[in-house]
Amino acid sequence: MPDRPVPVPVERLGFEMPPVHDTVEAARAHRKERLAGALRLLGRLGYEDGVAGQVTARDPEFEDCYWVNPFGLPFAALTAGDLLLVDGDGRVVRGERRVNELAFAVHAAVHRERPEVVSVVRAQAPYGRALAALGELLAPITEEACAFYEDHALLDEYAGTESAGRIALALGPYKALILRNRGVLTVGDSVDAATWWFIAAERAAQVQLIARGAGKPVLIDHRAAVATRGRFGSDLAAWVSCQPLLREGDTPVASTS
Repeated sequence: MPDRPVPVPVERLGFEMPPVHDTVEAARAHRKERLAGALRLLGRLGYEDGVAGQVTARDPEFEDCYWVNPFGLPFAALTAGDLLLVDGDGRVVRGERRVNELAFAVHAAVHRERPEVVSVVRAQAPYGRALAALGELLAPITEEACAFYEDHALLDEYAGTESAGRIALALGPYKALILRNRGVLTVGDSVDAATWWFIAAERAAQVQLIARGAGKPVLIDHRAAVATRGRFGSDLAAWVSCQPLLREGDTPVASTS
């Protein structure tokens, strides 16, 4: 019998684990860089529709303030220096441009309801919106979709941006929320994790819709789905999964503020 393969040590995976910063300033600069990089990634993937879409990141010092992309600037061109710092009431406290106040109200409500959440992603992607139009949850039909098994919710009513409080409550303790007739919202303990969950949900929705169009998908049973979620459903797993995408085709941009 051949020897069992030796697991690759974490330090040889090719990238570092989530960093720990010595100062608030360093943590802020890193978080802003990741936020700008995530927005550029979403732009490259086409998850942008006109002026719609926001990604927020809680400030590491002022926890009732959040970094966010400015209204009207394309995702693909954003840098850390373009980001705004906005308080929980939607007032810009750092930056020169405007914020999409209605969209930001949803993010602020989620951040208030979930103080452990660092980042909230709400972008425009076709398959997530198509699944939302059906009023369906993500089904455990693939290994990847199991990351969301019993860890996402459906707000089974049309709730516009004026329904920020209801949206935040509907999310509950989960990593993702399907907003019927609107699309998907995801959260994470890092910008990287929240971004990966959004991309993963969009891809899972795509597979689900394709499978339904071809026939009747076979569900993974409850026990196996829970075990699979345990392996791939953590925010750390999401952080790791997001690293290649953040690096691909992107040039790091130094913060200008």
